[in-house]
Amino acid sequence: MPKYLIEAAYSAEGLRGLQKDKASGRKQAVIKAVESLEGKVDAFYFALGEQDVVVIAELPDAVSAAALSLAVSATGLARTSTTALLSVEETDRALAKKLTYRAPGA
Repeated sequence: MPKYLIEAAYSAEGLRGLQKDKASGRKQAVIKAVESLEGKVDAFYFALGEQDVVVIAELPDAVSAAALSLAVSATGLARTSTTALLSVEETDRALAKKLTYRAPGA
């Protein structure tokens, strides 16, 4: 199943909700949402910096990843960024593909 890096930043109102729900409550909410899409949370962390939450999740496909991102962002309480992740083996397969490409100006 494809893996995705999901990063989220809370709005001020979202941070107030975090204070109310506690970190463990938000983690369980994310796990439930991912599982409702037939996915699995591999890792869940709170972070310091631009992002407040970092999640690595397995989801069936990009449409499921987009559904999660849209649902979270639509609340207005958090803004998400989702990145598709490639395994080492997938990257090796990508490197082995032959294609024709001309760099700009070359």
